[in-house]
This record gives sequence, C-alpha cells and structure tokens, in this order.
Amino acid sequence: MGFADLSSLAYPWDTLGDVRATARAHPGGVVDLSIGTPVDPTPGVVREALAAAVDAHGYPATHGTPALREAVAGWFARRRGVPGLDPDAVLPTVGSKELVGLLPSLLRLGPGDVVVHPETAYPTYDVGARLAGATPLATDDVEAWAGRRDVRLVWVNSPGNPTGEVADTDRLRRVVDAAREIGAVVVGDECYAELPWSPRWVSPDGTSRVPSLLDPRVTGGSHEGLLVAYSLSKQSSMAGYRAAFVAGDPGLVGALLATRKHLGMIVPAPVQAAMTAALGDDAHVSAQREVYGARRAALSEALRGAGFAIDGSEAGLYLWARPADASPGPAGAPAGATSRELAAWFAGLGILVGPGEFYGPAGRHHVRVSLTAQDDAVARAVARLTSS
Repeated sequence: MGFADLSSLAYPWDTLGDVRATARAHPGGVVDLSIGTPVDPTPGVVREALAAAVDAHGYPATHGTPALREAVAGWFARRRGVPGLDPDAVLPTVGSKELVGLLPSLLRLGPGDVVVHPETAYPTYDVGARLAGATPLATDDVEAWAGRRDVRLVWVNSPGNPTGEVADTDRLRRVVDAAREIGAVVVGDECYAELPWSPRWVSPDGTSRVPSLLDPRVTGGSHEGLLVAYSLSKQSSMAGYRAAFVAGDPGLVGALLATRKHLGMIVPAPVQAAMTAALGDDAHVSAQREVYGARRAALSEALRGAGFAIDGSEAGLYLWARPADASPGPAGAPAGATSRELAAWFAGLGILVGPGEFYGPAGRHHVRVSLTAQDDAVARAVARLTSS
C-alpha cells in the first residue's frame, strides 16, 4: 500500500457531522452514547500509584518493570483462568489500539499475506492489515480460511466490539487448531473480558467466566503462536493513561520487544506503576462493573420499550440494537432503516449512537449504544426513548 493511499482511510466517526449537529440542536442537550470513552473517575488506588511514581527521571523499561509483568501474570491466573504465564512473556503497550493497528507490520506481514478478523468488527483490524500491505479477510467461519497458507494472522475479539458476543472454549480451540496447522499467529483482543452480563459468563461472586485465548482448555498447555491483547481503559477507567499489554508466546513477545526497543515504543514509568496497582486491586473492577450494569439495565429496558431488539451484548460496554422484528419499530424510523438512518433517528432525540455500518456490512441495520455516559445523561436518554 503506497503512502498516497493513506488518504482513503477516513476515520468513520469524522463522517457523522450532520448527525452530531442534529443531536446537539436538541433543546435538552446532547447525550453521547457513541464512542465508548470512560467517564467515571479513575480509581484512587491507581491515581495514588501514579503520583508516587512521578519522579521518573530515567528512561523506563520497554519490557516493563518486573513488578508490572508479575502483576499481569498474577492477574491472568486470578481473573482469567490462565495459570503459569511467564512474566517474561508480557509486554506493556501504549494502549491496545496501537498494537491492533501496528501488529501486522510489527510481525513483518506484507503483500500476499492475509489477516483474518471478525465479520463485524472494530475497523482497526482491517486498517492495520492494509497499512502493512496485507489483505484483510472478514469472516467468522473458520472453514473460510482453514488450510490457507497465505493466512498469517488471525484476530479473535471476545467479548466482541460492537456485538458483545463471547466465544466459548470450543470455538477458541477450533481457531487455534486451524491456525497452528498453517503456522498462523492468533491474537485474542480481550479488552472487555471483565465486563460480562450474560449469566453464562458470570460467576456466583460476580467475576468473569469469559474464557481467554490463553486458557489451558484452549491452548492444550502451550502458548506457542498465541497472544492476548488487553487494556485497562475499560475495567479501570484508565483510557487517558494509554495502559495496556500483550502476553502469550515468549518467542513472539521477545520479537515484538526487540522491535519496540528500536522504535522507542515505551509505556511511561508512572503509567507502569499505575498499571501495577490497578492489576492488583479487584475491588474497583467489581465496583465499576456494577455502575455499568445499572446503566445497561436502564438503557436496555428503554430501547426495548422504544421498539428495538438487542442482539449479542453478552459482555462489554455496548448494546447492539436494531428495530425489533415483531414490532412496528421505533416511532418515526423508516422500515428497514439503515444504521445511518437509525443514528439520525436517535439524533432527533438528542442521542448520539454509532452506526453499525462502521463495523462492517453485517452491521448495516444495527446501532451501537454505549454505556459510557454519566448516570444523569443515561437518565435523560431513557426519558427520551420512553416518550418517543
């Protein structure tokens, strides 16, 4: 892909000027349920750790401090059912989006290589493949790529953005087995794993049962060819910290580490200290999940009352909504409305949502509704939907 081609990669959210203008013109003000940026305070345990580490006069370690890497390994064992992760196979990243966008390039993929990603997905998977010169393939069907030697990277997003769907261990194992047969790398983007909603994925104590790609039931006991990307943005309200990590295959992590050292892709030392504290404190994660759960319950009821069905949405920060089949649909919304037409309908109520088409053709009749708004804003959205 040539440099001149980069101009074609328009950022989807920049195309919503008319919808934003309509929503902002609402006499009651806009309620933004579009981009899922956390709005709640960063936990005190995190801020205190950051403040204590501000005397960061030396260069931080690209590999991360031993304390951080051990905290990640401990978190995987305690919260994700992944015992025995080698701390050396952990690498902090500057948020997870840069890793998603740059990983095909960091793995030296290029023309002739294929990158598989979910059919309905975060657009950065596609963009990252194309920036590397590789070819993206959007599919949820393992048989669509099994046996293909040109497939070099397979993305799994569970819980999924925007659909909130969760892959069980059997599904993950099928992906891993097929990828290992052709020598492809599998990367699990698991950034929403601590926010389960479906009873199937919630333990009696409220912790997550969402399986990880690194779960022994999936890996057969080996992390070879496997990586997991994770972010603290959602579970710990740390989006502004750009605090994330990748972990798994020691060989792959070592190769990424060497490249990132050359490029100076380093998480600042105070942020590393804050990450260590966040990963060692489960209480704030549970408290944040309760906050999102209350917002989710209120918005779900209001959406259904307004004529919408909610698909997937088993975990994560979004509701994947469409006009219900068995109802006339939202009042005033055209029959068979496209996702942009639905977004315009919501904008008429002063509510911003994300058109499903941003996530691929399969989302063309859905909208993504975020749970990341303050309680008073959610209450306004509920009132508007209820009276629509």
